[in-house]
Amino acid sequence: MRTDGVQIVPEAVSAIRNLVTGLYGNRYVPPSPRQYEAKAKNAQEAHEAIRPTDFSKAPEKVSRYLEPDAAKLYKLIWQRTLASQASSAEIERTSADIDVAGKDGKPYGVRATGSVIRFDGFLKIYEEGVDDVVGEDGALPALSQGDALDPRTIEAKQHFTEPPPRYSEATLIKKMEELGIGRPSTYATTLNVLRERDYVRIDKKRLYPEDKGRLVTAFLESFFKRYVEYDFTADLEEKLDLISAGELEWKDVLRDFWRDFIGAVNEIGDLRITQVLDALNDLLGPHIFPDTGQGGDTRACPSCGEGRLSLKVGKFGAFVGCSNYPDCRYTRQLAETGDKAALADGKVLGTDPDTGLEVSVRTGRFGPYVQLGEAVDGEKPKRGSIPKGNDPDAIDLSRALQLLSLPREVGIHPETGKPILAGYGRYGPYVLHDGKYASLSTPEEVFEVGANRAISLLAEKAANRSPRGATVIKELGEHPEGGGKVQVLSGRYGPYVKHAKINATLPKDREPEQVTMEEAVELIAARAAKGPAKKKVAKKAPAKKTAAKRTAKKAVRKTGKAGKSKEAAEEAAS
Repeated sequence: MRTDGVQIVPEAVSAIRNLVTGLYGNRYVPPSPRQYEAKAKNAQEAHEAIRPTDFSKAPEKVSRYLEPDAAKLYKLIWQRTLASQASSAEIERTSADIDVAGKDGKPYGVRATGSVIRFDGFLKIYEEGVDDVVGEDGALPALSQGDALDPRTIEAKQHFTEPPPRYSEATLIKKMEELGIGRPSTYATTLNVLRERDYVRIDKKRLYPEDKGRLVTAFLESFFKRYVEYDFTADLEEKLDLISAGELEWKDVLRDFWRDFIGAVNEIGDLRITQVLDALNDLLGPHIFPDTGQGGDTRACPSCGEGRLSLKVGKFGAFVGCSNYPDCRYTRQLAETGDKAALADGKVLGTDPDTGLEVSVRTGRFGPYVQLGEAVDGEKPKRGSIPKGNDPDAIDLSRALQLLSLPREVGIHPETGKPILAGYGRYGPYVLHDGKYASLSTPEEVFEVGANRAISLLAEKAANRSPRGATVIKELGEHPEGGGKVQVLSGRYGPYVKHAKINATLPKDREPEQVTMEEAVELIAARAAKGPAKKKVAKKAPAKKTAAKRTAKKAVRKTGKAGKSKEAAEEAAS
């Protein structure tokens, strides 16, 4: 259902008012029905607002027939619909200034600020949740002149002005509505794109920009500024409204847009990559090269001391590197502050007793890792990845040496005489033999697995290998409804779950080893509901001409009359 209408039919309004009167009394219903108008342009005013069909069915009556999430949604719609026709709340904001004489005889001022609800009105039915509490105002008791004070506690607090809170999904949509950007039907898609492309991350319901999002925004602001301005989107929405109303030609709008846009694209095409990176370095300077408070050039390379740090683009994305490459191979992630910055430069854990080299914990483009020594003559030092779920700050010297010792030789395979190795890979802990992998259940098993266990895992993996080359990552067990085993596999196009003949791709942000049976059943059911994939119908090649048909056509060309042509053709074909 899609509607941004706010109107409710008169008979439904009457039913709401009667129900509110019966539940809470006459005072909770305003003298006349409330009428609402949509603020958004081109809103679907012809559609009625989303509401319950029968208001007498309270949430507690229908909740036992619904799933938990559906019951919560129904309760929200029911409460908001009733509150929309209830009386306004009456809230009195109060500030009390009290003069107090101190022990030293000096006067001191005490202020108490708060609010008092004189009449709850629609708040009796539904109170809108808030993302952030602004200020420290609370409820004050009713005050009258001449009341005696009861000083229980007086606290002296220092107050600092705080910046506005970051956007949540709800407040971002509200801001987009104020700026005239998008439509109600596009807001969910916009937020999904921000999450799926890793432009933002969500922490405690707040949106925080990721480095990838900052780069894209900086690039667009530097070279396509006109197309990311608020008024451009709002102006385009207005033109689309005029097109839908028949007051503007859509071809004119497309022509005007394309003429300016292709000019901007051609202008960017003439730039070199270094010019683009220089522009991004200037715009993202405070973020990429933060001031450490120690003075000096923030872009000076901390490794060689001679080169300058700059934004660079590699196979796996953007990073910061030294201009003296390849002589200096210093690299780090885009923005490193606090503990992450310390990890980027290396946190020394101690010295390896065998080699005498320093062992350090660092972080790079692919996450945290441990390193033995430093690069010498362009040769990269030995490194070991820190498994997911392990806190880099908690890694000590003994643990780091364990990670650097990987891959570990488990034993010799009795059939081939080749070694079996254990280590960490793209999909987690594994054992390897003769180019064939088998997954381990836990990261610690890399250091504990024996030869018998490893041989057994490799044999099971070989038995479960798909004929098309897919490998089994995890066995989930029997399907709870349809029977048959459910597996997590790795195929040509990534990890997926399989049951019978149904394959369902795993979400990009889901680790294959952590998939549960419940998640797999949901993915398989969703894939089955879509039906089988449509196969492209191959076009039939034109039939080859037979020798008889070619002879018939020659005969037709030789004769002059239509009747004789037909007879000649039939005779030749026979």
